Amino acid sequence: MKYTIISILAGCLLFASCTKDTTPDYNEDVKGRLTVEFDHIVGGSDLQLNTGSYSNGSQESFQVTKLKYYVSNFVFTSEDGNVYTVPQDSSYFLVDESDPASCNIAFDLPEGTYKKVSFMVGVDSLRNTMPIDQRTGALDPTGAGADMYWDWNSGYIFFKIEGTSPASTENNSVFQYHIGGFGGYETPTLNNIKTVTLDLSDRGMPEVKSGWSPNIHLMVDIMKVFDGVHTIKIADHATVMFGDFSSNVADNYATMFRHDHTEN
Repeated sequence: MKYTIISILAGCLLFASCTKDTTPDYNEDVKGRLTVEFDHIVGGSDLQLNTGSYSNGSQESFQVTKLKYYVSNFVFTSEDGNVYTVPQDSSYFLVDESDPASCNIAFDLPEGTYKKVSFMVGVDSLRNTMPIDQRTGALDPTGAGADMYWDWNSGYIFFKIEGTSPASTENNSVFQYHIGGFGGYETPTLNNIKTVTLDLSDRGMPEVKSGWSPNIHLMVDIMKVFDGVHTIKIADHATVMFGDFSSNVADNYATMFRHDHTEN
């Protein structure tokens, strides 16, 4: 009987050791891969370019033909409060719904468990004002970023959505929102750079460690462009570009992002 009790206790201790929390501590000397997925929806439906039909809160039906936007300047905060800022040269991405690969972006982060991520929607003033030949990859205005740059305004388009709607008063019933504005070169102008901060603790914190590849799955609700902080009617604003009203669109698209779950 004594032997049986000792065996049970030993088994309990062994089980406890096997099920010990293996959440990695923050370690700058060891890196792991983390991906962030941008999954586009419209309300409760998947976004389908050119074919999906949707209706906003003003009961205006619409289709989306293009969706592209910049995300940049990523910062991750670990569960124990350490902050990791992704190096500038590795922190600019152009998300394009027509290119599925662009909707999944990857980072090499110090080993640890992360409870928060923040990023800009847009391109900061430093990169907007750099010599053109120093802007490469997603920021190359002659390459990947060719249709996301205003030559006449010398600045990036942060967010671009285009489509059609019977409510539009434009030719061919198109609507188009091209939003930019980083604050100006020498004198203050529109500043539509938005910073999004997401708490990951409620729906699964990614555990980054060597040989592991967790994924943060974000839902990006395009309906918020029309029904976010401000109600925007296509009938009243079928085309929005560089002007005061663009700030309303920027306020709205800053609310598109939510953390759905994490895959560890």
